[in-house]
Amino acid sequence: MSEKLLDKIPSLDLADFLSGDPARKQKFVEELGAAYNNIGFIALRNHGLSDDLSNRLYAATKKFFALPDEVKQKYENPALAGQRGYISKGKEHAKGRNTGDLKEFFHVGQEVEDNDPIKEEYPENIWPEEVPEFKETALAAYKALEKAGKEILRALAIYLDLDENYFDDKVHHGNSILRPIHYFPIEDPDSVPADAVRAAEHGDINLITLLMGASADGLQVLRRDGKWIPITALPEQIVVNVGDMLARLTNNKLKSTIHRVVNPPRELMHTSRYSIPFFMHPRSEMDLTCLESCIDEQNPKAYPDATAGEYLTERLIELGLLKK
Repeated sequence: MSEKLLDKIPSLDLADFLSGDPARKQKFVEELGAAYNNIGFIALRNHGLSDDLSNRLYAATKKFFALPDEVKQKYENPALAGQRGYISKGKEHAKGRNTGDLKEFFHVGQEVEDNDPIKEEYPENIWPEEVPEFKETALAAYKALEKAGKEILRALAIYLDLDENYFDDKVHHGNSILRPIHYFPIEDPDSVPADAVRAAEHGDINLITLLMGASADGLQVLRRDGKWIPITALPEQIVVNVGDMLARLTNNKLKSTIHRVVNPPRELMHTSRYSIPFFMHPRSEMDLTCLESCIDEQNPKAYPDATAGEYLTERLIELGLLKK
């Protein structure tokens, strides 16, 4: 893949992987692997999330965040370290920073509907009674994005010369999070710290992130030559990127690319931006030890051994959501 092509992220069609045609399937695997080796992001078509469901969830999200702060804070439980419910303005900051991001968000987690003992690890979801439609739309989007994520991981397993179903049991009832985000309006830009941004540069913690189209420009990724490039998905696409857990597992063969959400021009700081990423996590016991096949003389083992649960705890402390 030439450097010139990286002014925009590659666009792939999940229908190719699911087509039943071995050649189309293999082509998808190779293009996905090349993109994740290079820039760590793709735009994905035919992902299974309908426009209608996406629009309904965005409408419910906007309705919730329009509520007064004191109402939203009824759904914030600091004891959960941000795992479920509302997380108020400025609570999260990027790794290595102390200034809080200019955002507020809401976390929807895994619903375990059988007798899988992992249910004991997960807090119950929290639902805002003022927006009754939020629950149904959020859970439906969660399931659609989780299903698409499982197919992406199957393709990556093939690319890594693993069994196609390598990730299946590791993400079954995984600790995944759907996060509707509101980058709130700033009426007086001089009232916030000079270095405050909507989302400072960071890598995602999880295996992969699936992002439903955002409502305004601002998402940028850091190319390997140090240039920031804008990321926008067409209406029928979602953006899918590699997270740090997958980078760890593959000893950086698959790239967890640094990205950020920049502030709009000063004259647009009074406007809102909404975004809904789905952070696909494995079960906490998944072993993230670097795959032997990804370690060689040119690429020595870059990470200490850890489980997904251990690594998540470490990162939540760094983000300011969990106290030591």
